[in-house]
This record gives sequence, structure tokens and C-alpha cells, in this order.
Amino acid sequence: MIITPRTALRGAIAILGAATAAASLPAIADTLLPVESEHVDTSVPMPMFKVDASWPRLPADMILGQTPGLSVDSEDTIWILTRPNSLNPLESGLSQDPPMALGCCKAPPHVLRFDQDGALLSAWGGPDHAPGDGETEQWPSNVHGLYVTDKGTVWIGGNGEDDHVVLEFTKDGEFIRQFGKRGATDGNGSPDTLGNPADIADDGDSVLVADGYINKRIIALAEGDLDARAIFGAYAVDPGDETREGVFDQSQASSTGDGGPNPESKSFGDIVHCVVHGPDSTIYVCDRRNNRLQMFRQSGGKVEFVRDIVIGEGTGGLRTASDVAFSPDGTYVYVADMMNARVWVLLRETHEVVGHFGRVGRYPGQMFWLHSVDVDSAGNVYTSEVGTGRRVQRFVFQGLSE
Repeated sequence: MIITPRTALRGAIAILGAATAAASLPAIADTLLPVESEHVDTSVPMPMFKVDASWPRLPADMILGQTPGLSVDSEDTIWILTRPNSLNPLESGLSQDPPMALGCCKAPPHVLRFDQDGALLSAWGGPDHAPGDGETEQWPSNVHGLYVTDKGTVWIGGNGEDDHVVLEFTKDGEFIRQFGKRGATDGNGSPDTLGNPADIADDGDSVLVADGYINKRIIALAEGDLDARAIFGAYAVDPGDETREGVFDQSQASSTGDGGPNPESKSFGDIVHCVVHGPDSTIYVCDRRNNRLQMFRQSGGKVEFVRDIVIGEGTGGLRTASDVAFSPDGTYVYVADMMNARVWVLLRETHEVVGHFGRVGRYPGQMFWLHSVDVDSAGNVYTSEVGTGRRVQRFVFQGLSE
């Protein structure tokens, strides 16, 4: 099986990672709680999990806001992107001037990095990290999407008003470069501008952007100079001229103004929510509002459509497919389902559903506005939530069902 460099690295250290995780289990055994799950296809073993109710271990005076980005890097540290501006003054009383609370809480920086035990390793973010052009501040007004490359750089996007840019930083928050410009957008055909990008994937050869809250496309950029290599919509065809009218607001994420999900639509819905490099030169795209993934295969400079993968057919409201990740050996696909607040487990060979875990709720192992999912080399799954969910959780791999 041919797999991506990141998947290869994780697969190579999976045994060591599993041993390390097992060695640490006694220390966290009292914080591991059962997770609601269903094994749908019992002919196929299903990965099993417990949730670590103590993870992460935030500083005593910190509270998370909405968490619209999550990435596990090649060293198995866990990065999240949070929105301090989503917290109201009563939640972040220590950040007010003057402070209106005694012990807690302060709004966090946008970018947080945790070790396997959940300890905070570093934190940074905000307008000072992205140079302006003399007219327009380049840090997004509403961050959305985070990806950490194998070389340790960090990509960030945004879906707020005028947020038509993705930016790359060092792991310490030093600005490297950007594609697009805040305040400048020019439709699906533009090779130079974006329209509220939702997600980024960088495999060291090309940078893929899910340009998906105003535009409805994927744009592939050359790693070296960020020149546009390819632009495609659903089924790997021209994305056409249709874009969102006006500024996106969160109420549109649950509206039925689009007529409801259509898994057979010839075009992407009005939120192209994720783009993920998969094993065997595949690309997975979250067409969230149409309750489906679209799978593509990249060969040289060409992208070809492979198949539709319907997720939670018939689901309304927030709809389903919001992010994708893979088990360390590439056997399973994990799909974050925003509305149903569950992680679907698919067998990658067939993309048939094996089962799912999680449910709507606010207690450990439950989720609300489930946004992102990723996996470490030991097979542990991480999730993040937006809306009023506002957290990140760690689901500890317990082995395969018999």
C-alpha cells in the first residue's frame, strides 16, 4: 500500500506509540470513561475508545473559545486553533479592563500546542503575528482551519468578513508567507484570490485549500511559489461561477435556505469544509451541506474524481461531513459529523460504515457542533467543537473489537 509521508511516519512508530500509551494507562485509568458507540457491521473489527476526561490540562486561569482547527503533528503533539473573540466578557472576566473576576478566566491565544499528557507547550496568535499591507490587517477576523506540516510549519485560514487569506507560520508563530489577501476576492476562477477558505492541507509538494465559505472549490497551489496548479469543483470539473452572496454568518450554517442536503448535487454545497490528503495519493473533500465526502486521486498535476461517500443521509440542520482523518495504518477512515455529534468509522477499502462513537451532549465523550478530527500515531482520536461546544477531547484507543 502506498501511503503519504505523514501516514508512513505514524505507521512506523505506531507500535512504539501504542507501547507508550499502554505504559501511561495506569496513571490515567481513573480518568478514562466509556463512550457511547455502535458497531454497525460486526463482520469487520471496530476500533474502540474511551474518553480521557482530564485532557487537556489547561492552565488554571484559561478557558477555550470555539475551536475550529485541530492538527496532530509528526511528533505527536496536538495543535488546536481557538477563537478568543467567541468568549463573552462574563466568560473571560480576567481579560477585561478592569478585570471583573477573581480566579478565572482569561481568553487564550489563538494557537495552542499540547503534549500527549495534555500539558500546554506553547501558545501564540493574533494580528501582531501577520504583517499588514499598510491598509488591511492580514490576521483573520474569524480563524477557521489549521494544518501543521511535516516540517513543523503552521497554516491558518479564516471565514470571517474579508478573510480571504491563508497564512503560514513557524511553529513559534513567526510569519513565513501567505496566499490571498484580506478584503480581496474574485470568484471561483481566480488563480490569485480566495473566498473565505475553510481548510488547508500541505503534503510538501502542493498546498490544497478548501476555498469554501464564499467560493465553492478546491485550489491546488505549488509548494514552492504558491502558484495555482489546479482549480476544481465537485466531480473534478470547473466549479462554475456560483458563490455565496454577501458575508457569511454562523446562522447560515444551519439554515435550510439552500433547499436541504443533496448528496447527488453536481456542484459543491455552500460550505466546502475540509480538504485532506489521504493514503494512496487520494484527496478527501468535505461537502458538508450535501452530507457527503468526495474522494479524488491526484496524479502528477491532474486530479480525477473517484467516488461519493454519503455521510448521515437525511440529516438536516448543521449537516454532517465536517472533517476526515485516518487510522495510523490507513485501515479506517474517521469522519466528523457535525449535526449528529458522532465520529463515523469507515473501512477505507470499501468506505462502508463499520460503526460510530459519540453523541450530542456536553459531558465527556459527548459533543456539540463537532468540527474537526485527527489521529495520533498510537491511534488515539482527537476532536474539536465550535458553536457552544468550545472544547477539544481525546479518545484513547483501546484496541479492536473481537
